[in-house]
Amino acid sequence: MPPPAMLATVAAMWLVAVVIPGPNFFAVARMAALRSRREAMVTVSALGLGSTAWALAGLFGIQALFALAPWLYSGLKLAGGAYLCWIGGRIIRGSFRPAGEGTTADQGAAFRVGLLTSLSNPKSALLVASLFTAVLPPGAPLSVGLVTVAEMVAISLLWYGLLAMVISAPPVASLFRRLRRWIDRGAGTIFIAFGGRLAVGTILEHV
Repeated sequence: MPPPAMLATVAAMWLVAVVIPGPNFFAVARMAALRSRREAMVTVSALGLGSTAWALAGLFGIQALFALAPWLYSGLKLAGGAYLCWIGGRIIRGSFRPAGEGTTADQGAAFRVGLLTSLSNPKSALLVASLFTAVLPPGAPLSVGLVTVAEMVAISLLWYGLLAMVISAPPVASLFRRLRRWIDRGAGTIFIAFGGRLAVGTILEHV
């Protein structure tokens, strides 16, 4: 497969993976609607950093590392699941506070939420590794792999950046704020569901 076709294939598959709503989606959406566009973009930049880390890990063979040390993969999944459940619980607990309470600007917190949400799912590394295995031929030049990583990060930044811009627009943000309690409870439940599935699945693998 020529390099342009490889890049197009990876782009299409990664775009589908990114667009499907998950913890990253809700992290950006909540930040854009309930905090500010600036904080949402900080979260997006942190997600981009997390995507870069996982993409490079996939490129340089983290799948082989996990095969050699399965306990490391299990530990990462348990830690990631616990974090997602914890942040989901915080979101649900916050939905019972009066409107406006606990929503002061904090770009540091916005960055931490984005980075930890992105890094909390080691399955992302296996997804990337699977893409590279399926699309990049053995012995492909490192430059092609690095361009593929850059392409995946760019897609993530563009998609989540667009999401942040749309949801932070006054009419959309106003609607989100009116429905804040229910949106937070739904988002928190999704975080807990993702985290719980990750953790419970890991435990069942070892039973």
